[in-house]
This record gives sequence, C-alpha cells and structure tokens, in this order.
Amino acid sequence: MKGVVKYLKKYTFLIILAITFVVIQAILNLYLPDLMGDIVNKGVSRGNVDYILSVGWKMLFVTLLNVAAAIVSTYFAAKVAMGFGKDLRSHVYKKVMNFSLNEVDKYGVATLINRNTNDITQIQNVIFMMLRMVALAPVMAIGGTIMAISKSPKLTMVLLVSLPIMFVVMYFIVKYSMPLFKSMQKKLDNLNRVLRENLTGVRVIRAFAKTEYEKKRFEVANEDLTSTALKVNRIFALVFPLILLIMNFTIIFLIWIGAIQIDKGTLEVGTMMAVMQYIMQIMFSFIMISVVFIFLPRASASAERVAQVLNEKERIKDVKSPKKLEGMGKVEFKNVTFYYEGGKEPAIENANFEINPGEVVGIIGSSGSGKSTLVKLLMRFYDVTSGEILIDGVNIKELSQKDLRDMISFTPSRPVIFSGTIEENVRIGKEDATEEEIVEALKTAQAWEFVSKLPEGIKTQVSQGGTNLSGGQKQRLAIARGIVGKRKIYIFDDSFSALDFKTDAKLRKELREKLKDATKIIVSLRVATVMNADKIIVLDKGRVVGIGTHKKLMKSCEVYREIVSSQLSEEEIA
Repeated sequence: MKGVVKYLKKYTFLIILAITFVVIQAILNLYLPDLMGDIVNKGVSRGNVDYILSVGWKMLFVTLLNVAAAIVSTYFAAKVAMGFGKDLRSHVYKKVMNFSLNEVDKYGVATLINRNTNDITQIQNVIFMMLRMVALAPVMAIGGTIMAISKSPKLTMVLLVSLPIMFVVMYFIVKYSMPLFKSMQKKLDNLNRVLRENLTGVRVIRAFAKTEYEKKRFEVANEDLTSTALKVNRIFALVFPLILLIMNFTIIFLIWIGAIQIDKGTLEVGTMMAVMQYIMQIMFSFIMISVVFIFLPRASASAERVAQVLNEKERIKDVKSPKKLEGMGKVEFKNVTFYYEGGKEPAIENANFEINPGEVVGIIGSSGSGKSTLVKLLMRFYDVTSGEILIDGVNIKELSQKDLRDMISFTPSRPVIFSGTIEENVRIGKEDATEEEIVEALKTAQAWEFVSKLPEGIKTQVSQGGTNLSGGQKQRLAIARGIVGKRKIYIFDDSFSALDFKTDAKLRKELREKLKDATKIIVSLRVATVMNADKIIVLDKGRVVGIGTHKKLMKSCEVYREIVSSQLSEEEIA
C-alpha cells in the first residue's frame, strides 16, 4: 500500500475531519452502556420512574448525536476514498498514455485496464473502510476496556482468554489469504484477456468454427479463477462463525461469573449489563478489524500491481532541452538496428537510406520483413537499438515526442475508428478543422462518395470500432483523418489494403497532387500500390536489399523481382 498512500496527502484535512467524527461517534457509543447501567441500578431496581425518564431522554439525545457523527464521518470518508480513487485512476491513465509500445507489450492491454479499474476500486473500498473502522475500532476497544475495568475488573478478566484466541484466528486468516488474493488478481487478468480476445476476434472465431474451442478456453480460465475464489471464500466463511462462537462463549462465561458475584452481593445487575455491553463493543471492534483484514490482503495485492505501473520507468523520454525543426522533412536512417523485447534476431538490421522532402516513397517486402517496424521507429513508438534516425539532420531523440508526432501523420494498417460522428473522427487529425477542410479531406481519401450519400452526412454517428462501416470505408475515414492536418511527413502503413485497385489508384493520384510538398511514405504488400513511387525501399528479413525506382529494381533486386512476378502477369510487368 506504501506506493499509493502518498496520493492521500492532498486529503489530509478531510481525513482529520473524518477521524475526528469517528472518534466522537466512538466516545458516544462508550457513554451509552454507562447510562444504561445507571438506569438499571438507580431507576429500575428502586422503582424511580422520574430517574428512568430523565436518563432515558439523555440516552436518546446521545444516540441522535451518535447517528449525526456517523453520517458526517461517513460523508468525509467517502469523499476521501472517491477522490483518492479518481486521482489514482488519472495518474495511472496518464502514466500508461506515456508508455512506449515496449511497456504496453510488457503488461498487455487487458491487465492495464484491470489495474486501472478493478484494482483501484479494491484499494478505494479499503481506504473507506479504514477511515471508518480502523479509527473506530481502537477507540472502542481501548475505551471499552478502560470503562469495563472501572466497572468490574474481575468480569473484564474474561478478555484475557478470548482476545488471544481471536488474534490467533486473524493471524492464520491473513497468512493464508494474502497469496491467494495475489493469485486471484493474476487469474482475473487472464480471464479478462481471454474474454477480450474472444470479443474482438469473434468474426475469426466463427469463420474457423472455433466457437466450442474458445468456450472451453474461457471455461478453463473461469474455472481457474473460481477455484481460487472458492478457496478464499472457504477461509473467510470460517471467520464470522469463529468470532461469534468466541463472542458467545465469552458472554456465557461473563454471565456465569456475574451471576455468582450478584448472588454474593458484590455486584449490581446494572453494572454487569454495562460490562457486558462494553465487552460486546470490544469484541465488535475486533470484528471490524477482522473485516478490514479480510479485504486488506486483496487491496495490498492490488496496490502492489498499481504501484508497479506507476513506478515503471519509461524507456522513451524527452530530452530536457528539445530541439526545434525548421526543415521540410528530410528523413535519414543511419545504420539502424532494432530488436524487439526478448527477440533473438533483429527486426531491422543495419538500415541505411534517405527520403527527400516531397518524395513519394514505397516500402515493400514480404510479411514479417520489418516494414511496419521501420515506420514505428520513425514515429518513435520504439527506440532504435543502435544507429540513429534523423529528420532534417536532427536525431529524433533530440526532439520532443509531441513535436515529432505533430509533424508526422500516421495512418495504421488497422484503422481505429472511435464512437461518435464521422466529423469527430476526422477532426482528431486537426482539432480546429473547418467543415470545408473535413469535406476536402474526405474527397481526397475517396470517402466523400459514400459519406455524402448518408442521411446525415458528416454528422452520421459511427458505432464503436466502426462496426457499421465496411473495411474499405473505415480505411478511407482513417486516411481522411490522417491528411486533414498539414504535416511534413505522411505515413500510410498498408492503409490501402482494403481498397479496390481503381480506388487505390485514384487515391494515390490525389495524394500526390494535394500533398506534393510533403514527404509521403507508403508501406504496402501490393506492388501496384508502390510501383509508381519516386523511390521504392525493398526489405527482406529486416534488411534493406534494394532502393530505387520500379524499373531500376526490376534489373538489380532479385527479391523485388520475385514479389512482382508473384503479383503481376508477364503482360503487366512488360
């Protein structure tokens, strides 16, 4: 919990208020048994109705104050817990949003979501309980013990037997539950991961008739989590029965000793009842502590997982004094080599090439040759293992990440469409884009043809993930988003794959005309998409094996010739 408790500092005043009212509530609780004892000893036993009424009204007033203190303390405790949860979620979210793809890959999307939702909720609940119960229980336990001893030291001696037994019970509960809670959180991550994969890949699962297989996979993960949860619940199923058993035996023993003393005339009935109430309060305070101990191990496991994210060192950081670029967007790769985390072979090996401003550059290669990795390195989603990437002669590590990404437009191979209108999706590329600019971007991306036919045009609502759009429509919207803002460099990472050849050709023609001063990098598996580029970079197993125009590469690059011959007929090649 240490790693996250520091976020409570700003709520110090509210915490003090919450604890103050909890203490007031505890003191009022301790006063009530004393009043009840007086009523029995001085009112009931002597038939003094006036005294009974007088003290009774006092008890009622104290009870009302007690209720008011409980309400106020609960309000402040809830405000602290909810505010703490909100702040912690914000910090985790901001931290994750600054992660490079290395850190995201390390944790996985499912566990990051789980840590920012379920784990923080667990911590938040325990903070609320601790402010209410951990402050209340010690005051009641200590105060109850003092009051009980002041009434009858002999009767209070019963606690010397019952309390050690309760401590032993709580020790074993915490000892065995802590590892189980840590295991539960990991298994919950696994269940979320399986569920997320099944939901996002439902079309593939059904296409390959793997529904039953995925059901079994989910059941295995679900059963694994359930079995651990049942172990935890079996332990906690014993907690309250054991505590109630200890409490009931304590009360029986107390009544037995009290009855002997009353019979001897050394103890009054009201005093015995008051002591009984105090011992009940002491026992209940330990029940409250046991409830906290039940949830504390799980919250501690959650806090550890959240703190791990917050303490994660970001591998990609901005330099203290980032440089500013004034050039046109010349790109240079110098001896660039890159390994993925845990990779034995380089994804990119000794890449050397230049891309001049205004050029249309195609990057082609077989699947897994490193095409997407190359552009991710340029976007600085990952840092190169060795070598350097320069833009206008400046190493991209010397630029702020914001400035770097403000000058580059990136359209990924898988279009990401957000819930909202078409207009809102395109405006992500340029926040202050006018309606005319949005329409122009849609026309350039060949998307206006279908958008203009929609009843509400650019105001049409798009469902989450763009499920009410076809693959080609989503790609064209993503391209429109990428080109609506003015950038020096435009990257299209296999962004035309869902387009037919006619639309592909029209789009490339429009991009060449509308973005003539900008550097355009087109990554593709299709020869037809890149063959008219000013320069084509051919990749094979992470190495640059050819650079040049289509005609030049057909003469000098065997890998390129193989790709071309596999896609085009002899007539088309000629």
